[in-house]
Amino acid sequence: MKTLYIELSECILCEVCTEVCPSVFRLNEAGFIEIFDVGEADKPAVAEAIKYCPTDCIHWDEI
Repeated sequence: MKTLYIELSECILCEVCTEVCPSVFRLNEAGFIEIFDVGEADKPAVAEAIKYCPTDCIHWDEI
């Protein structure tokens, strides 16, 4: 099974992910990007967020 992961130490808070895929990514109250559950319908938008992330800090991990 794959899980979406953000390497927060590499994230520069550009918010590209929140703009491209707001149903999955959001900026939380602590000022960090947060991931919601990713449904099948969200996967194309998540792929776009990964593609346009300037630091490549978003990726899928096998669990």
